[in-house]
Amino acid sequence: RRSIAPMLVGPATILVVLVLFVPMAILFRYSLNQFVPGQFMVEAVTIANYVKFFTDSYYLNVLWTTVKVAVACTVVSLALAFPVAYFLARTTSRFKSMLVILAVFPLMVGNVVRAAGWMVVLGNEGVVNGILRWIGLTVEPIKLLYTPTAVIIGIIAVVLPYMILTLQSVLEGIDYSVEEAALNLGASPSRTFFRIVFPLAMPGVLAGTVLVFILCMNAYATPVLLGGPQFKMMAPALYDQIARSTNWPFGAAL
Repeated sequence: RRSIAPMLVGPATILVVLVLFVPMAILFRYSLNQFVPGQFMVEAVTIANYVKFFTDSYYLNVLWTTVKVAVACTVVSLALAFPVAYFLARTTSRFKSMLVILAVFPLMVGNVVRAAGWMVVLGNEGVVNGILRWIGLTVEPIKLLYTPTAVIIGIIAVVLPYMILTLQSVLEGIDYSVEEAALNLGASPSRTFFRIVFPLAMPGVLAGTVLVFILCMNAYATPVLLGGPQFKMMAPALYDQIARSTNWPFGAAL
């Protein structure tokens, strides 16, 4: 068994090293180079790019904005996904497979297409403003598009299926008789949830939270399309340095 374990994890480990760690190592080496306009990238060993990042208030604000958006999206996604995941894990309906497919169906649509759909929904002449004017709650359109709120809504729509699937897989492994025992002993449903279900589901909560937080930190298409040119997160800022300014050393540091 000891000899089989390395054989099982070996191929995946090699693949991860090749497609993740090697490129990251190359990027780190690039980040120590110098950018000279007209010469693209000059080989050097300097931490000037990191000093520039940590001393430039603009990029620190971009990082802080990205962290705030990622935290907000992660917390809301967890709150929205847990009831859905619990229902999928506990339901005995013959349509359970169809319900799981519906939960993951948004993953079949690209992020750009989904962001474009939210632009139609949240625009000044979009669905939301149209409904608000129709029921008489507002006369002038409410600015929803190109705001942090629009970005948060769009990112949550992208990451929610990941959180649901991660939580569901863990909740299905929790024996329902444990909850029944707590209820039979006099615990209320809320007490059963916070003292029994949630602690036992913590591995799924942690895994889903880490996965969703990383996806939120890396969001690119959604902030660009729903946040507008004035709203910056780390991925679009990195793209600007690499593709537009051709400042690869600083982009690598980002």
